Amino acid sequence: MFQGPFNYSIIKRARDSGIAVIKFINIRDFGIGKHKVVDDKPFGGGTGMILRVDVLKRAIEKTKDMSGQKGQKVILLTPTGIPFNQKIARNLSKLDHLILVCGHYEGVDKRIEKFVDEKISVGDFITTGGEIPAMLITDAVVRLTKGTLKESAVNKESFSPHLEYPQYTKPRRYNNLRVPKILLSGDHKKIDKWQNTQSIKNTIKSRPDLLKKDRSSF
Repeated sequence: MFQGPFNYSIIKRARDSGIAVIKFINIRDFGIGKHKVVDDKPFGGGTGMILRVDVLKRAIEKTKDMSGQKGQKVILLTPTGIPFNQKIARNLSKLDHLILVCGHYEGVDKRIEKFVDEKISVGDFITTGGEIPAMLITDAVVRLTKGTLKESAVNKESFSPHLEYPQYTKPRRYNNLRVPKILLSGDHKKIDKWQNTQSIKNTIKSRPDLLKKDRSSF
């Protein structure tokens, strides 16, 4: 599942240049017995299977040993985690080593939470497993890692700290819709001011909750 998304574009360049090293840990390698069992039925009854705490703990500890880094975090991807956002992505991008634990099946044994540093959710919805959320987080974190992109480009992106200003390209006029004259003026000081104003307006209109979280940005 992970091969495609990490072998293209910005993430691929970051990997090729050594800025980011991404490794895939197969939980089944730490499974129990001949059949490498990683899950079992939930105590108390219920549907589905639960990933075992002992299997996950072994996988986490082995992955920590592989790192050899002090600045590392273990994060469990779960609907009960804190909502993922750009601020969290930026903080995670400063780590030396990030371990993402992907849930699967019906869920994971609650006791695994004692062996992770944080719990993160990518939104108020359910996915089949934690693999796709892990891809989203990895993409967001790697692109913010120092050296992946120019700092000026990162600072102007959406959620840094507001939504991005509207952008335009050719043609200048399409179906009687025109590019704002200010963007064609060549006056970069006025353009920067316009872009900043539009960024705040977009945020107020579409995501006013972001402003409440970051009042210090004004």
